[in-house]
Formats: sequence, C-alpha cells, structure tokens
Amino acid sequence: MAEDYYKILGVPRNASQADIRKAYLELAKKYHPDKNPDDKSATKKFQEIQGAFDVLSKPEKREMYDRYGSSFETAGAGGPQYTYTWSGGPGGAGGQGFSPEDFDFSQFFGERFGGATGGGAGGAPGGGGFADLFKQFRGAGGATGGRTAAPKRGGDIAHEVQIPFVTAVSGGQVEFGVQRPSGKVDTLSVKIPAGIEDGKKIRVRGQGNPGPRGGTPGDILLTVRVTPHPCFQRRGNHLLVRVPVTLGEAAAGTKIDLPTPRGTVALTVPPGASSGTKLRVKGYGIVPPRRPAGDLLAEIQIVLPKDLSPADRETLHEIDGRYVQEPRKDLRW
Repeated sequence: MAEDYYKILGVPRNASQADIRKAYLELAKKYHPDKNPDDKSATKKFQEIQGAFDVLSKPEKREMYDRYGSSFETAGAGGPQYTYTWSGGPGGAGGQGFSPEDFDFSQFFGERFGGATGGGAGGAPGGGGFADLFKQFRGAGGATGGRTAAPKRGGDIAHEVQIPFVTAVSGGQVEFGVQRPSGKVDTLSVKIPAGIEDGKKIRVRGQGNPGPRGGTPGDILLTVRVTPHPCFQRRGNHLLVRVPVTLGEAAAGTKIDLPTPRGTVALTVPPGASSGTKLRVKGYGIVPPRRPAGDLLAEIQIVLPKDLSPADRETLHEIDGRYVQEPRKDLRW
C-alpha cells in the first residue's frame, strides 16, 4: 500500500510549508532514536517521518508526489517511458505494446505506400527507399546494431538531517533514513566533521537514485540543521556562554568550573565584575578543519536572590549610595 506522507506528518494536503516543517520538528523530536534507544518501532517511525518530510518540504517533489503518489521517483528516474500500441499493424500486432526500436517502419510504410526496399513512388529521395531512410532515423543505436545508448548517472537526492549543537562543534556520526523508489527505507550513517555550520551540505556519494540502463547511482546532498544549545551560542568560530554568578562572587571575585568542548576549565572572575563582562578563554572555541581554533567567551551575569529581605535591600541601597556612578550615561537611541 502506498504511503500517505501527509498522514505520516499529520497535516492536511493543503498544508503550508511552515505547517509541514512545524509538524516534522515536533514528530522528529518525539520519535528520535536518541530519545528512544530501545524502541525499534520509534526508529522506524522516525525514518518514515524523515522520508515524508524530504518529499513534502521540496515544492518540486511535493508536486510530483501529489500527481503520481509515492512512486513518483520511479516514474521520474529515467525520464518518461513510452509504450506504443497499433491496431492491425504488420504481422498482426493488433493491440500489443511495442517499442519504436522493435518496429520495422520500413516494412510498414512499404506495405502501405510501396517501395519498401527500392526507390519507387513511395521511396525516399535518392533511391534509398524507406529502409535507408529509417536507418538514418534510427541511427547507430537502432535495433539493427551499432552503439547502444550510453548509461546515465542516477539523479541526486536532497535530504535534511537535524544534529545536536554538541555534534556540530565536536563532530561525530549521525544516522538518517532515506526512502527508496520501491518504498523501502534505508538507514545510512554519515560522519559529521567538527565545526560544521548550520545549513552546510555533505555529499554522500553513491547513495542517490540508481542510474538508468546500469549507470552509476547519484549522490545524496545532505543539508545539516543544527539544533540550538540551551547555554552556548556560536559566533563564527567563537563560542559564547552566559555564566551566572552571585552578587557576592561578582563583588569579591571567585573561581568557577566552566564546562567547554575540550573539558572543564577553571575560570577566574575578577573582583567587581559587572553583568555583561566577557572573559576570554583562548583556543577553547570551535576547532574547524585546517583553521585556527576560536575562543570561548564567558559573559558574566549577576543573579540576585529572589527573596531579599527588606533589611538586605536597605543595606544594598546604602552601599550603592556611597559610590558615584553613571551606569546609563552612554545609553542613547
């Protein structure tokens, strides 16, 4: 039974691209193998979701799917396949399908117009007759011999995969499902290079559509989408992390353990650090291939207690009054 991609994603057939993407992200998060390590049915469901999104998120693929169903890639893999029928043709071929290469046009036109082998009234100019004329039409690749059509390379498949922020920074492996024209879903694994950016493409060679007439298969062009991290952000090859500290730690200075892609480091917070102060840890950012490593930028955020007593508030107000400050002097539109 043909798969209904709209039903798999739970969207109507007139759903917008935004609705399709939203449904995909919700389902992919729910059935991702990382969240269901021991559930094979969840893995299968995740692969079906990936296959449906790959088709419905591409306007040209979606149009073909709406027209031909889930077998559209088979119909389009090698171009249109034509079948000709003839009622009452030569040799009693009535109603049987045949290919143009298998049909003797010279005999057919000769029987009806004369001059099948000679240059009579029905023959081709120059006395060659219909036999010679149709040899020219059929060319070197015709049924009479000569070169056959060269094998063609299979088409590429555009696919998209979601990876965690940590994998994008440090590299790793990711698995994804690809639905074949037969309906079978293949699970493939691809290496993610360290430092890859959101939207970059990885070419998976030889895993695309099969080549017509024995040609080499195409590739998969895998677009990488990086999920956000709850604490870290990317700024080029630098990493930015906001580090909460208490009022006392900011005032007196302290050392804190800071997690990084290369392990935990001791970060020194100088006395009197204000919120927004950035402390640089050189070389602990993203390490892209054949390029210098970025830095880690730790931005200080002072966190006040939520339940300050009235007396403590008054004490802080008194301390504040002892110092002349203009913290908003440079604030302007």
